[in-house]
Amino acid sequence: MWRQYLARTAENIETVKVVTSQEMREIDRITIEDYGIPSLVLMERAGLAVASKVKELYPGKKVIVLCGGGNNGGDGIVAARDLYSRGFNVHVLICAKKNELSPDCNKQYQIAKKIGMPIEFRSAVNAKDVHSAVIIDAVFGTGLSRPVKGNLAGIFEFINNSEAPVISVDMPSGVSSDTGEILGEAVKANYTVTFGLPKRGHYLYPGAEYTGRLFIEDIGFPERLLASGSIKANLTCKEHIAGSILPRPKYSHKGDYGHVFIIAGSKGKTGAALMAAKACLRSGAGLVTLGVPELLMDVFQGRVTEEMTLPLADDGSGMLSSKAIDQILTFAAQKADVIAIGPGIGVSNNTEKIMNELIQKSTVPMVIDADGINSIAPPHPPLVKGGQRGVMSKGAIGLLRKAKSPIVITPHAGEMARLLKQKSEEGTVPDLRTERSGVVESGLSPAQQKQIERDRINTAISFSEKTRTYLVLKGVPTIVAGPDGNAFINTTGNPGMATAGSGDVLTGVIASLLGQGLNPTYASMSGVYLHGLAGDLAAERMGEYSMLASDIINFLPEAFMQTIDSSLIS
Repeated sequence: MWRQYLARTAENIETVKVVTSQEMREIDRITIEDYGIPSLVLMERAGLAVASKVKELYPGKKVIVLCGGGNNGGDGIVAARDLYSRGFNVHVLICAKKNELSPDCNKQYQIAKKIGMPIEFRSAVNAKDVHSAVIIDAVFGTGLSRPVKGNLAGIFEFINNSEAPVISVDMPSGVSSDTGEILGEAVKANYTVTFGLPKRGHYLYPGAEYTGRLFIEDIGFPERLLASGSIKANLTCKEHIAGSILPRPKYSHKGDYGHVFIIAGSKGKTGAALMAAKACLRSGAGLVTLGVPELLMDVFQGRVTEEMTLPLADDGSGMLSSKAIDQILTFAAQKADVIAIGPGIGVSNNTEKIMNELIQKSTVPMVIDADGINSIAPPHPPLVKGGQRGVMSKGAIGLLRKAKSPIVITPHAGEMARLLKQKSEEGTVPDLRTERSGVVESGLSPAQQKQIERDRINTAISFSEKTRTYLVLKGVPTIVAGPDGNAFINTTGNPGMATAGSGDVLTGVIASLLGQGLNPTYASMSGVYLHGLAGDLAAERMGEYSMLASDIINFLPEAFMQTIDSSLIS
């Protein structure tokens, strides 16, 4: 009953949408054409929102406004006009030719001229301009798709080398609003004021580093458009996670909170299994059973406390044997609510066979991580008898499509590249990196692998849709995507979490939440958020240089306590 309630509650949680430049243009268009709100009204509201932040952050300071010729420049002129009317020392520099101004930007320019506000066309900026000034960057906004070159590149470089604080309008100029990529040269802002909804480039690196602190301002876009289901990227934050991590009812027992079966560990990699299990328990699992190679049982028996253990057939070297398949399937079907597999199991022909069988036959949800991923998408085919390299009987893409139960898979970028590289049974793999419907030959070039990192959201969405899995694409930021085409951008975590065992901890957290009844999307989204929050708390106490994966586990209780929304249950 508890797990059903938890799942229903999570499914009703609203999230903040994150848009592409095209999605934002469509919101603009519908607002103007269908709702009848003039573009100049939106421009006025945007400019006034920027001016308000300048007044709040830098009262009385000299202001230099750098404007482009498009509507972003018009926003900047409006901001300048409002500040000028309130006694600020304002100077507007338009980094475009007069005949390049958009109609709305030109109207704002004409108004500025009539009121006598200092405004001029310039192709360069000097030290005198920016001395003791705050800079409003209103050159490009969200529409940029070409590299910044020439005079503008020089201006941006000069600004970045100056000590002047910068407030960017909508997007830091030179940053792709879709991918966060730096297009030639970009302005590095202290603050960015955006309108309606945040853009993908605000959260994807390196653009996130150029955005500074982000303010999202309401300028009158209809709420229905901002909440549109056609917008697939969402932001993960505390308010949304709190709705899925609820206080527990007093009348409950351990069976209400899931039995997680963790298949992990091999000779030399027992720590991975123990960390996954401990993280699982710290995240609220009612029961945890560790399935480990029988040869290592004595090692585990001496180190586990709350966890149960199940000896599995091994190959004599401390790694799992394919003979363990029936044991795993039987135990899972009879006792487990979820399987987590991969941490520290190693990669061999046996683990390949185990993964092939479990994916196709498991009747309970699975979380696949680490060597579980490597066993279906190995750096090289596993060894078989005679020392020869084997060939996977099924490609990773085709194999994942055959799953009977939900699968959460948690690759980092390198593992993701290998998943995409695997041949399907037809000998090709769908091109998951573009909107095209064609196929590409198996194998990704270095440029294509870089594209995965550069276009994390679309890569994650496309992979999940085509494989019908729930993907946790680990990295900065981590992206969670589901078969319904929605993606979630995580907002927690820090560089100190780039340490051995951190991924094993994440596996335990996600498996725990999945076992407690959260649907795979919310188990993944909440697990990633809480894992990152625990890491942030650990970094505050330990420092990013010194923190360990076990520190993340130790701070999970505080992460949960900070997140639980006690108002959702009596």
